[in-house]
Amino acid sequence: MNGQRATIALIIDGLPGGGAERVVLTLAEKMAQAGHEVTIVSLRAVCDYTIPAGVGYLVVEDDGGHGPLRRIREIARRAALLDRALATHYGERPIDLAISNLPKTDRIVAASQRLRQAWMCLHCALTAGELVNRTPWKRWLKLRQFRRTYGGRPLITVSAALQDDVRSLGIQPTRMVAIYNPFPLDAIRQKAQEPCPMDGEEFVVHAGRFNRQKRHDRLFEAFRLSAFTGKLVLLGSGSEAEVAAMQAMVQHYGLADRVVFAGFQQNPYSYMRAARALVLTSDYEGFGNVLVEALACGTPVVSTDCPCGPNEILTGPLAIGLAGLSAESVAARLDAVLASPPTIDQAALERFGVDQVAQQYLALLPG
Repeated sequence: MNGQRATIALIIDGLPGGGAERVVLTLAEKMAQAGHEVTIVSLRAVCDYTIPAGVGYLVVEDDGGHGPLRRIREIARRAALLDRALATHYGERPIDLAISNLPKTDRIVAASQRLRQAWMCLHCALTAGELVNRTPWKRWLKLRQFRRTYGGRPLITVSAALQDDVRSLGIQPTRMVAIYNPFPLDAIRQKAQEPCPMDGEEFVVHAGRFNRQKRHDRLFEAFRLSAFTGKLVLLGSGSEAEVAAMQAMVQHYGLADRVVFAGFQQNPYSYMRAARALVLTSDYEGFGNVLVEALACGTPVVSTDCPCGPNEILTGPLAIGLAGLSAESVAARLDAVLASPPTIDQAALERFGVDQVAQQYLALLPG
């Protein structure tokens, strides 16, 4: 675009608290600050964040459909709703760069007539996250869906390892680039200095939604096995049923007096700064945003060496925090990190800084 003002649409399923959602908001704010017309297009009226100044916000909710085939026709129906909303919002003006985020959104965008040139951004491992533990028939159906959604499309992966995952599944994008997730490092460090309700207490922290991917059972068992005698603070949320299940799990592991449910926090960084370490025990990730955020706060991290992302973040001395996919390994790494915290090179984190990452996204503009 040769420095001209571009029209950019960032499309996502909704904006509940989560990593991909923060990526979209961070990118949108930086692109708008660079003088571009940026709109976040949300396919649900769910928003746990403040929309950045100068960024448009367009909600395109599902109308629910009608008749016995409404579920079968959902993707095509919602793609048509999206196209009509875009036509109303943009008129005949072209969208110079459209980026779809998260699998359900990707399927809808793939069926859109207006967004045939849209980039798809993969935030999560496909093999480990979407295909594992499926019957052969359901695995085949899901793999066919992936190939239809992502094949013949330009594709962004949030880690280099995700590209190997894509290739291993026979998905053939027209172009594929790896771009790490963006972080406003200075803003994170500034927010980290705000008071934390846990200041002065000994604790480690876990940040993530209450879902199976995050493997809280592994987290609680590792916490119980470790030599650390402080508390474990959970930054995250879930449905009422998920919260109840999490509380029951805490009771099962005998940790009721040591686990703090802090809920979703607009500013998790003060907790990260005050913690002795951040622990991530996932079966899989696409990247592992909380690892970079904790490091930016000056806090060492422990993470399962899961696909994909953590071993691209925890390099050099930080690799001491990489654990196997077992509670015993996580506990051992936690004890090692707490006994001898690695030096965190803040300058090395600049590869994840929003300025560098936004430039890589803007390089995708045509011309």
